Amino acid sequence: MAGKGPHNDITDVPGIGVGSAVDRAVRTGVTVVMPEAPAIVAGDVRGGGPGTRETDLLDPSTLVDRADAIVLAGGSSYGLAAADGAAAVLGARGRGFRLAERAGVPPSPIVPAAILYDLANGGNKNWGEDPPYRRLGLEAAKAVSDSPVLQGRAGAGFGANAGAEAGGLGSASFITDDGFIVGALVAVNSFGSVRRPGSRAFWAAPFELGHEFGGPFENAASGGGVADLPPDTKLAAAAARANTTIGVVAVNAALTPGEARRLAIMAQDGLARAIRPAHGPTDGDVIFALATGAKAAGDPLTLTRLGSIAADCVARAIARAVYEAARA
Repeated sequence: MAGKGPHNDITDVPGIGVGSAVDRAVRTGVTVVMPEAPAIVAGDVRGGGPGTRETDLLDPSTLVDRADAIVLAGGSSYGLAAADGAAAVLGARGRGFRLAERAGVPPSPIVPAAILYDLANGGNKNWGEDPPYRRLGLEAAKAVSDSPVLQGRAGAGFGANAGAEAGGLGSASFITDDGFIVGALVAVNSFGSVRRPGSRAFWAAPFELGHEFGGPFENAASGGGVADLPPDTKLAAAAARANTTIGVVAVNAALTPGEARRLAIMAQDGLARAIRPAHGPTDGDVIFALATGAKAAGDPLTLTRLGSIAADCVARAIARAVYEAARA
């Protein structure tokens, strides 16, 4: 029977593990999504102020088509160092790309990454020449497991904000009747609002499964129209890279790099379903896609279906992130 998976998070996709680490004093964190074997990878960047690592290699025409891990981090440009920590853990385990086996030559772990801006959230950022992100990347990579994902004020979403309220880390999954499993994990630090104006209802309410972010009572809409902007709109608009929603979708399908890219593009629609406005000049919105290759996709119609499900999972994950953050 179709519906959400047993964990209702990205770890429902077989072979996908997640690990997170936070620094409570700095009010920031890192999340690592790691397949148990290198997975086909793609990405889609829609925001006007992105911060990324190794996205050039996601072009289907490049040499490497698989990733060993994906890193999501706070810290703006400092946070990209979290991928160094994750790569160190992977390299020490012998994981990474090799053109040829040569004694004494380590592999090169493939670790695309994206960051969000949480530098102005009140935490202690007086780190001088020793930002915490490489350490957090190490800790998060070592914590990777297939246990249920800790959501809300956790990992890369620990110091995030969603419009005028707390953001966070959220995840959701869906299993089809014919055995495809799709999962999404999102760190929500959006400029736009995740709720309908004049109510507490999430824009993502039509896609909710069960009571995963409050149920029908909490999501009863009492307003409509254009989403309210945060009260500090002028300040936010003036601050480059001040917002971002970043995430990963995973599927147990055998996809080509080009098909994985299409999956990531379609998954970005989940941001537009759950956040208004989205993809603006101060957002750095990025979605990565991982395909584990366990089940043949077959045809373009199947890929279309998987992309639509991925977008729904992204929307649900965004609402879950904010809902769980408010309960923390």
